[in-house]
Formats: sequence, structure tokens, C-alpha cells
Amino acid sequence: MNESNTDVLICGAGAAGLSLAIDLARRGVGFRLIEKKNAPFHGSRGKGLQPRTLEVFEDLGIVDRIHASGGPYPLLREHHADGSYSDTTLGGEIEATPAEPHALPWMLPQFLTERIMRERLAELGHRVEFGCELVAVEQDAHGVTATLDSLHGPESVRARYLVGADGGRSFVRQALDIGFPGKTLGVRAMVADVTLHGLERDAWHRFNESDMQQQIAICSLAGTELFQVQAPIPLEGDIDLSATGIAAMVAERTGRTDIQVSAVAWASAFHMNARLADRYRIDRIFLVGDAAHIHPPTGGQGLNTSVQDAYNLGWKLAAVLAGAPDILLDSYEEERRPVAESVLGLSTRLLDAAKRGDSRRGREVRQLDLGYRASSLSLESTSGSQRLQPGDRAPDAPIRHATGLPTRVFDLLQGPHWTLLGQDADRDRIAPHPHLRTHVFGNRGDVVDTHGHFHDAYGLAPNSWVLVRPDGYVGAFIAGDGIDALQAYLQGVGISLAQPMPQTAQAGNPSAQSAASAAS
Repeated sequence: MNESNTDVLICGAGAAGLSLAIDLARRGVGFRLIEKKNAPFHGSRGKGLQPRTLEVFEDLGIVDRIHASGGPYPLLREHHADGSYSDTTLGGEIEATPAEPHALPWMLPQFLTERIMRERLAELGHRVEFGCELVAVEQDAHGVTATLDSLHGPESVRARYLVGADGGRSFVRQALDIGFPGKTLGVRAMVADVTLHGLERDAWHRFNESDMQQQIAICSLAGTELFQVQAPIPLEGDIDLSATGIAAMVAERTGRTDIQVSAVAWASAFHMNARLADRYRIDRIFLVGDAAHIHPPTGGQGLNTSVQDAYNLGWKLAAVLAGAPDILLDSYEEERRPVAESVLGLSTRLLDAAKRGDSRRGREVRQLDLGYRASSLSLESTSGSQRLQPGDRAPDAPIRHATGLPTRVFDLLQGPHWTLLGQDADRDRIAPHPHLRTHVFGNRGDVVDTHGHFHDAYGLAPNSWVLVRPDGYVGAFIAGDGIDALQAYLQGVGISLAQPMPQTAQAGNPSAQSAASAAS
């Protein structure tokens, strides 16, 4: 049997596994990303990317490609029995603001989202290992031993950490004997990506919305020539998901003969469930995404919550692998499990509303207000801000460099580092560190709050700082005389401000490099 080693083994190459892989890759962490299927998923089970996920994708360097490949949600068109229809705008009249640049969900079928993510991963020098299945796992105090069955035969992998991103039927979760309580919600549905003619592409068409026996929704899939068909189906019995069978269902439920289904690219029938894993971590093994929680599709929360699980875990794994205290990894479950619990409740409430014909969506589905105020990583404020609290999402704001060139707070945050933003603060009191970027507004600052948007969003007092985590959440507000508290906080996440910087002279001086090599 072949044997190999890695820092992190990621099991499952859906959106969660890919997000984690991209984040680890840009941090220089060694990992392998395996997927038991022989080819990428080719359906549109998840097609809605919420504003918070778009912010994550901006940080990971793919949001422009996401926008170029997809499109906004169309009007919701309710078709009535008399042949008339009424249109409403999904999400209302929400517009982008300086603090929230991504105002509305963006539609992109899951298979295209994941294709873009694989492209980004390739740019970072990594790829998915398809046809590679985890078949056994054991762990001890120092690492995890995983047995893989791949196209090249059996292999034993020794990893420091294992992450199960392997879906609702997770092998990793079952191997750890982690409970997955919840319930089946009494709704069975079908979803299919089809080639269809006879309906306009500028609307999300819904028929018989208040009748659970006859409902059907047909939506054009942005970025493709396909439509997605969704409908509740009987709890028992076989469903014909061929083009002929779906065409017959469309004709029956719409009462129209002019809608033609000519081909099916992908289709699935499923029972809706709401389940949450009892634990997200056992020692050196973690669960992310659907392996940890499954939701009904109402509100478009599942894929988005999964991506943000991975985004929360990635920087913590990298920090601990680089020497931060292992206890930092406990904050993953501490922060993300309550979010999933909340999202499960939201998705279930939206499903109940949908059964009554109510398809309205509020701000809560956009995930911009999710945060970690109760987290052990949210330091009690020593410099008050009435607008934000530690644990809140860090807002964006258009600003300028000291040179006069325009930029944004999100540009300052983008990347794997921590960010320290000061208002009229003494930069010289902060020792440089390779994992910390420091910027100062105000007198002799390197950035300028030209229109006051930064102040409006952060409310930062003079001679104070706000510390932003690598995943874009506020870690702490620090008064100018609270540098000791800042240093203690950063020490807990593996950053010592007393740590000497690498000698730049060695980096640029070949003779110095030779001397350093000889000394070692």
C-alpha cells in the first residue's frame, strides 16, 4: 500500500471542500482534496449566492468571475388560473450601500460555481483528486491515518487534520459516530435542469403556488441555456424524471401545452430534511457543510452556510499549523454551529410559509447580519463603537489612499492576513508582523476617509483601533492605551508583535543568504 503525508486531508470537493482548499492554498498550507465521485457534480442543486458569500468570494479572488458567469434573480411571475399573471421583485428594492456593496443574491448554478472554484484552485497550484474515496480513518494525539481507495489502488495517508466535507451522508461523520438529529419535514420534491421552450427567460414562473399538490416553479438558469424545474411530489412512489415524464408534469400543473421539455441535463427527487450534527469537531477531525447540517432549500441557505463554514475554519487551521494554540480550533464549532442552528430554523420557517403560498424573503436570508458576538474570539470592547461590536461582520467603505487613488476597506482586508485599522492612532506603537496589516486614518495616515463612510460604518473614536479577523469579522476594538490587550489577543491566535521580522537584507543579498545557510 502506498503511503503519504499531508497537513490537511479534505474529504469532499463540493463548494465547502473547494472553499477550504482555496483558503488553505493561498496560505501555503499543505493539503489534499479528494472526491469519491469520478467527475464533478453537474447539477444546479444550489443556485443562489447570498451577499455574504459574494463577499467571501471577493476575498478568495473569484467574485468577478462569479458575476460574469451568472446573473441577477429574475422577476417572480405568479401565473393565475384565468391566464393572467402578476410580477414581483425578489428582494424588493434593495440597493448596494457603501457598507454593503453586494446587495442582492446572485444566481449561478452550482456546477458553474464549483467550476470557477476549481479554476481558482488550479491557479494556486492544486487540483481535486476525483475517484478517490475515504474508506477508513483513525486518529491519535498526533494526527489522523486515513485509508483511501483511488484509481491508483489503496493508499494510506497520514494527516495532521482531516476535514469531512462529504455531504449529508458523510462517511466522516458516521465513522466518528456523531449524532445527526433532526427531522424529515414531510415534503418530497423534484428538481431538474432541462432544455425547455415556450416560457420567457426574464421571469421565475410559478403556477398553483398555494396548492402543494399542483405547485410547479420554472426558472431560467443564469449563465446557461437551461431552465430549472422545481415541484413537490408525492411522498412515496417512483417519479419519471425523463424529458417525457417532466414534460407531462409541466403540462398537467400549468394547464398549458405550449411548454416543451426536450432534454434533461440533471434531475433529482429528494425528501426535505433539517438536521444538525451534535458536534463539529472530535480532536483532529472536523465537519463542514452538509456533513454538519442539512437544510430545506427554501431561502437559498445551504450552499452559502457551507462556504462560510470553510471560510471560518481555514484561517484557524493555518494558524494552529503555524504554531497558534490548538484551543483556537475549538472556536470553529463555538461560532459556526449556532449559525447553522439559526439557519435551519429560518429555512424551515420559509418552507412553512411556502406551503401557504408566501414566497417573501427578508434581509435575514442575505446572511450579512450573522456574526459571533458571543464568541471567545470577540474581545470585550475597550474603545466603544455604537455601530459595531466585536463579532460583527466588518463593513466595507469607499476610501482613498494617501496618494489620492480610490480604494475600499475590503481591498485592505483582502488576503489571508489580520488587519488593524486606526483612527488618529500612533502607528509606531504597533510592531510590524508578516500576518498583520496596519492602516491609519487621520493625521499623517496612509488612508483617507474622504466622504466619512469609514466613520459612518465603524464609528471609531480618535486614538483607537479596530482589529479585523482574516475572515472579515471584528475581533476587537482597542483604545490607544490598550496595546497590551491587543498584544495578548494576537498572541492567542499565533501572532506575537514582539516577534522579530525576517531580515530583509538576507532576502535581497545573496551573500547574506549564503551566510545564513552556512550558519544553519
